[in-house]
This record gives sequence, C-alpha cells and structure tokens, in this order.
Amino acid sequence: MKAQPYGEPPNGPPARRAARAATRASRAAARGGAGAARAGTAAARAAARRVRRATYAEGAGDSGLGRLIELHAVTMAGDTLVTLALAGTLFFAVPVGQARGQVALYLLVTMAPFVLIAPVVGPLLDRFRHGRRYALATTLAGRGLLAWVMGTAMVGGQDAARLYPAAFGLLVLSKAYGVTRAAMVPRVLPSAVTLVRANSRITLAGLVSTTLAVPVGAGLAWIRTPWPLRLATTVYLAGAVLALSLPRRADSASGERTSRIGVAPGRASRLRTVGPVVVTGLRANASLRAFSGFLTLYLAFLLRTQPLAPLAVNVVIGLAAAAAAVGGFVGTGLGSVLRTRAPETLVVLVLSTAAISAALGAWFYAVWAVLLVAGAAGLAQSLGKLALDALIQREVPERWRTSAFARSETVLQLAWVLGGGIGILTPLGGALGLGAAALFLTLMLAVTVRATLRTRGRYQASRSSATARNT
Repeated sequence: MKAQPYGEPPNGPPARRAARAATRASRAAARGGAGAARAGTAAARAAARRVRRATYAEGAGDSGLGRLIELHAVTMAGDTLVTLALAGTLFFAVPVGQARGQVALYLLVTMAPFVLIAPVVGPLLDRFRHGRRYALATTLAGRGLLAWVMGTAMVGGQDAARLYPAAFGLLVLSKAYGVTRAAMVPRVLPSAVTLVRANSRITLAGLVSTTLAVPVGAGLAWIRTPWPLRLATTVYLAGAVLALSLPRRADSASGERTSRIGVAPGRASRLRTVGPVVVTGLRANASLRAFSGFLTLYLAFLLRTQPLAPLAVNVVIGLAAAAAAVGGFVGTGLGSVLRTRAPETLVVLVLSTAAISAALGAWFYAVWAVLLVAGAAGLAQSLGKLALDALIQREVPERWRTSAFARSETVLQLAWVLGGGIGILTPLGGALGLGAAALFLTLMLAVTVRATLRTRGRYQASRSSATARNT
C-alpha cells in the first residue's frame, strides 16, 4: 500500500476533491435534467392522448370529423403566425400615421379576395365538390409557399413588390379554405354529433391552437421578423398532408344542392333561399363579426395614441387579446351546454351583451372597460355563430345545408373585413369610436328583434290556420 504523503488529507489535495465534487454534482444534475425531460415528455404525451380521445369521441374518429378538427387547429396556428409577423411589420414597427396607411392597404388586400371568392372561387368549389380534400391540400400548400415568399420579402427590409402580392394570394387561398372547410363539415358528421356540437369542437380547437401559437410566434418575431413565417410554411405544409388523410366520404356530394341567401325562389328555380329566420340570424352574426373586426383594429390604433396608464400599450393590447380569447372559450362552453335551445333568443342576447359592453367602454374608457368590451366581443361572436349553426341545421334541408354553411361563412368573413376598414377610417377617440359601435349594435338589435317577432307571428298564424283546416 502506497504511503500517504505527510500533511496531505486522506482524499487528496483540495483542488482534486473539488473537481470530484463538481463531477458528481454535474452527473446528478444531468440525471435530474434527464428525469425532468422524461417527465415532461410523458406529461405532454398524456395530454396529447387526452386531447386526441376528446377530439375523436362519439364516432368522430371513424367519420373523419376528428381529422378535420385537427386540420383546423393546424391551420389556425399557421394563420396566427402569419398575423403576428405582419403585425410586427405593418403596425408596431412604424409610427401610427404610417401604420394606419399600411394596415389600410393590407386590409384592402384582404377585401380584394372576396371579389374573386363570390363570382369565381365559390362556384368553382361548388362545381368540383368531389375533390374537396385536394382543394384543401392545395390551399394549404399554396399558403405555405406564399408564407415563405413573404418571409423572404421581409429580410433586410420590406419589399412591397413581393410582400403585398404574396399576402393577397395567401388571403385568397385562406378564404377558399374557409369556404371549403365549412362545406365539408356536414359530410364528416357522425350520427351521434349535431352540426352545432361539431362546429363548437372545431371552434374550440382553433381557439386552443391560436392561444398556443401566440407566445411561440411572438418569441420568434422578437428574435427575427421572418422566423414566424418560416414556421408558418412548415405548419401549412403539415396541414396539406393532413388534408389528404381525410376520408373519401369528405369528397362525397351525393344529394347536395346549391342554395343562395336572399334570392327569391321564383327568380332561380334551381336555387333555394335559406329562409327569413336564417337570414335574420346571419345578419345579426355579420354585425357581431363586423364589430369584432372594428374593435381589433380601432383599439390597436387607439391604444397607441391614447394609452391607458399605468400599463404599457403592448401590455393592454395583449390583455385585450387574452380577454377576447377567454370570451371565445366561454362562448364555446356555453354553446355546448345550451346546445340548440332557442337560437333566436340566443342571437338577441349576444347582440344585447355586445351593445351594452360597447356602451360601457365608451362611457368609462379604462383598462377594465377595454377588457370587458374585448371579452364580450369574443363571447358574442362565438356564441352567436353556434346559434346560427343551429338555425341552419333546423331551417335548411340537408341537401341544401352544405352550400348554406359555405356561403354564410363567406358573408361572415367579409363582415369582419368591412368592420376592420371602418375601424381604420374612424377618428381616434374612446368615447367616439366605442359609442358609435354601441349605437350600431343597438340598431342591429332592434332590427333583429323586429324581424324575429315578425317571423314568429307568421309562424304562429300559419300554425293556427293549419290547425283550423285539420279540425
């Protein structure tokens, strides 16, 4: 046995002992980190399994509805990434006056796709109903390519010659996707699930996906502007693959007929109107969607020029977006509980809620009032759309229902864009803008109540006459 040098501790010099202790600590930390990673991965997998079971419940996995819900979640994540990238480029990075001009131009580009959607894309999709899966995949692959082009245009400054045409093409494909996806829902509906519940699940999946994509996109945009668009390209391409995996029944068009909104049956014998009840519900939902678009852009500019102390502008805008998301979650949850009970009454209630919240926001204009308005707008938009779905399911026969869903979705998307345009043109002022919105919503509430009462009176009169004839 080797003799220990005189004066040296039994375990070696102090430096050697410190190195050994550091090695043992690093190994323990590595083992702990690996254990934490394994635990996090296991938790993520367990959460994913629970979400998948909920998505595929009640026959949704066999019918294809579960895949369509996943596809919508993926698409909303891509749209959120694109929106965040454009918001950082067109809004926050430039002065308010210049930002209004750029956003107005972008919104004009947003409105322009509807010029193509109405006379071209809509009838084209109606003609090629047997290829809806490929139509969805094409729109998603095209959006991925255009998102990459937009990201390239933002490198080293904005290249408007490439940025705006690419944004235009992406929005055209986005509208075509929305119309096609709305028309596909009845085809993948399991027998145990109503259209209202199916659309509620789709909406909820989109809200969850958007909520998860916001911090990711914001972090990437903070690092470098094009990165959210690069990720959006990957997300859209993954969505294209997922669209092709939908079942073949999604392409079925057996028994479908084309319907129109507000066209007299005598003027087009092959087309069927959706009826006054659905038109009333659609008009009310278009008002709510226009209010949402107005609120999104108007508050964004208003808070930059008239900030609400003591919070920073970006903080208030983030809180307002979170309040709108919470309102959407609450509306979707309430829609699942209420199901299809009294949709006409529900439409009136959500219009009243939005009008009252806008009036309170105009009167007080404080942080809590802005959050109240944003939350009420999210709740009203979500719950109102579910009420409209219930009306279409109840009033429109099945063979016209697919077309009615697609065309109503086009109207609602256009209403949001029009509301956003009004939000840009309206002079900035908390009391002025929100007061005008409250007045508009009150007017639409009166129109909706009057139309609902008139329709109910006609229904009761026809029912009484039918009873008299039977007796």
